[in-house]
Amino acid sequence: MATLPFSATSAQSMSISHSKFILGFMGFDRITHNPEMFLIRTPRSSYSRRKFSVKNVASNPKQKLKDSVKQEGGIAGDLGTFIPDSASIASSIKYHAEFTPSFSTEQFELPKAYFATAESVRDTLIINWNATYDYYELMNVKQAYYLSMEYLQGRALLNAIGNLELSGAYAEALRKLGHDLEDVARQEPDAALGNGGLGRLASCFLDSLATLNYPAWGYGLRYKYGLFKQHITKDGQEEVAESWLEMGNPWEIVRNDVSYPVKFYGEVTSGADGSKQWVGGENVVALAYDVPIPGYKTKTTINLRLWSTKLAPEEFDLRAFNAGDHAKAYAAMKNAEKICYILYPGDESLEGKTLRLKQQYTLCSASLQDIIAHFERRSGEPVKWENFPEKVAVQMNDTHPTLCIPELIRILMDVKGLSWKEAWDITRRTVAYTNHTVLPEALEKWSLELMQELLPRHVEIIRRIDEELIHTIIAEYDTEDLDMLKQKLKQMRILDNVELPDSVAELLFKSEENSAVDPAEEIESSVEENKPTAEEDESGLDTENKKEVTVDEAPKLPKVVRMANLCVAGGYAVNGVAEIHSEIVKSEVFNEFYKLWPEKFQNKTNGVTPRRWIRFCNPDLSKIITKWIGTEDWVVDTEKLVTLRKFADNEELQSEWKEAKRRNKIKVASFLKEKTGYFVDPDAMFDVQVKRIHEYKRQLLNIMGIVYRYKKMKEMSLEERKIKFVPRVCIFGGKAFATYVQAKRIVKFITDVGATVNHDPEIGDLLKVVFVPDYNVSVAEVLIPGSELSQHISTAGMEASGTSNMKFAMNGCIQIGTLDGANVEIRQEVGEDNFFLFGAQAHEIAGLRKERSEGKFVPDPRFEEVKAFVRRGVFGPYNYEELMGSLEGNEGYGRADYFLVGKDFPSYIECQEKVDEAYRDQKRWTKMSILNTAGSFKFSSDRTIHEYARDIWGIEPVVLP
Repeated sequence: MATLPFSATSAQSMSISHSKFILGFMGFDRITHNPEMFLIRTPRSSYSRRKFSVKNVASNPKQKLKDSVKQEGGIAGDLGTFIPDSASIASSIKYHAEFTPSFSTEQFELPKAYFATAESVRDTLIINWNATYDYYELMNVKQAYYLSMEYLQGRALLNAIGNLELSGAYAEALRKLGHDLEDVARQEPDAALGNGGLGRLASCFLDSLATLNYPAWGYGLRYKYGLFKQHITKDGQEEVAESWLEMGNPWEIVRNDVSYPVKFYGEVTSGADGSKQWVGGENVVALAYDVPIPGYKTKTTINLRLWSTKLAPEEFDLRAFNAGDHAKAYAAMKNAEKICYILYPGDESLEGKTLRLKQQYTLCSASLQDIIAHFERRSGEPVKWENFPEKVAVQMNDTHPTLCIPELIRILMDVKGLSWKEAWDITRRTVAYTNHTVLPEALEKWSLELMQELLPRHVEIIRRIDEELIHTIIAEYDTEDLDMLKQKLKQMRILDNVELPDSVAELLFKSEENSAVDPAEEIESSVEENKPTAEEDESGLDTENKKEVTVDEAPKLPKVVRMANLCVAGGYAVNGVAEIHSEIVKSEVFNEFYKLWPEKFQNKTNGVTPRRWIRFCNPDLSKIITKWIGTEDWVVDTEKLVTLRKFADNEELQSEWKEAKRRNKIKVASFLKEKTGYFVDPDAMFDVQVKRIHEYKRQLLNIMGIVYRYKKMKEMSLEERKIKFVPRVCIFGGKAFATYVQAKRIVKFITDVGATVNHDPEIGDLLKVVFVPDYNVSVAEVLIPGSELSQHISTAGMEASGTSNMKFAMNGCIQIGTLDGANVEIRQEVGEDNFFLFGAQAHEIAGLRKERSEGKFVPDPRFEEVKAFVRRGVFGPYNYEELMGSLEGNEGYGRADYFLVGKDFPSYIECQEKVDEAYRDQKRWTKMSILNTAGSFKFSSDRTIHEYARDIWGIEPVVLP
């Protein structure tokens, strides 16, 4: 047990050492105090002795600060001149253990060592962080703002000191204090701010933005309990709340001076001048928590601002509390706080839907208020709002932040006094949208009734945007072919199953009167009573009495707001996240919009940061790559990985490569024993599928293939098994959403198969099936370097991109997969011979489903054999009839094998036989592994961010002086 002998003398010494540590990072030799000036001596790198004085610059602060920076050569000195040694770092850690304690003072155990170490690193980050934004403020650069409902950050300690190039110094400092750096780092919980690829992509983007010196800022929500912590029991997956904030978070800084009001419910009032005000309702406060994001080998440190919600003191019902009605007083506080309790709360109930919509609006409202405050501060007086899009780019990561569009318009009109025309023009030049899915359920549609109740002003604005869109469509296509026009409006409108605006209804009514149409097709109109009787005011909203006009609508269909359509209509750019996905977006998902605005649509293939996903998580392989390439520059320029191709047959490289992989496999085996209790053989093939559990990702296809393999093994003698099959450890990981019953059945099935196979003495080490509980970034950092085959086997056309496939490729893992998402591009880059391809292609899927619905599909006998085997109860007493039944029949909800598991099954198991064959030839397999790493050069998030910056945001790198 480590202890630190603290005394008054040592405390004074630590304080002095810590001050030197901080000032060293700031680049100053020494500091003196003067009543009239704050004098800081010149950084070590300078040969002259100059001084930096902070005086009253209120008269023209920007110009005088610029002049000061020019004279002194930078912001607060030269940040790059001081490299701390292990002794100064140890002093800093001891200082924080004593003076910023989160634990009792008696011992210096691992948890306390982690917090003190993180706080020491944070000191360094804050210096660079402040300098970064001081400089951005000074230069008034255009900035990108990335809004995402989730960020899957992972642990921060090793990543931060790696980016700062201080890993060795911190390791040595902790050794002096009686601890190992890796043991200390393992004390850090993963930040519970995300779940899947959407959040991990956002985190990779922040790393690349900082590394490439782009002026940017991330915004999200600070979830107290995350999505959930996953436990695996005999009953399958169980969910408990995350506890990542229970001991505090040393990386975040609460900004008590940065908070914004967020309103729900209430009503909209009109002023005499036609202006609108949203009044009354429920009011909460969004409070900022900032997390510094350091770049690699750069001073640039950008910000992730997370919002937490609370009740404003004036909203607390003190009268009710003092009257003894504590529940009433407490309810308002809990209503405010619970907005940021859980990521993706269950939305089966109205309360759940309301909470999700509140989350989305909180993110948008607080972030935009903050962005506008930054703009106003930088602009000075008078504010030129027409320049807003020249200084601000807002990127919506999927449809969750869609309310940015009406919220920006609301603030510009109702708060800043702009006209509709001005606000709409600014918004359309500011906001961009990334689409991440082709799944209908993920293209959000919100109940108009719910939104009207919760956000009444925004519904007014959305109605106006819908009206603008309709007029644009009519102007483009005219009214000659009313049937075609009706079809386009049905597909493209933002409001679905909602009456047309008066201005449009009258136009179509006149057109229809002048055309010979079937009376049954005639547009119906009815006068709606009790509408406001004002002409179209400055808000741009027609508030006259309106006629309800419907276009061949089924009257009982729910009225909804189609958020994706709002994103396309209100944004200036729309991008997909892989080449095949972007083509599907243009040809299917938003085809009518693409025909109208082809210039809006782009592809930006996803990427992952090579720092976290190979340099830091796989140091053995990284050293080998650096040795053979001849430089470590590949960490920021992954195109240099292509150099490995010319050495792929080199026996020395292959030997080193295999040894690094085996060391990583031994780590995985140890990890699996710790987490699951299962022993696995590191000489077996490690076959991994780790990702969110969803039917389209087809973990069910994988486990059905394993069941087929197991059944065939049981039918053979020991000698036959060894000849036929390569030993495999099949590893699964991922969370099923708490209310996604079928996904949870799949988790249960996998664990039941594992429990049977792993205890079968006849099979032994020939086959193991392991489900790793609570899959997250830190688990991935262990599993991916040790993996040899990774499975990316989604139904073709349904995975937008995927990013785990990129991480596996970087680490030399060979992939088996369909032509879906980024698999297509990965296969192109690594070579067709180095990727195991199977399955139907995207353009065939619709036809195959039609064939199924017509009863023409004939399942493969091997697939039927597997289902019958499962139904025999081989894997325990659980009733898998619902799961097996979903793969049968020709139609019906939860039936007819919508994700084509049965169709692709024969192709899949035959491809797996080719995998076994290739693995037996270890020279060939190792070459394939090397070529996968070499071919992963294209899939760095650095490349992706360069493309976003150039093609969408219009921002340039800004390097600190």
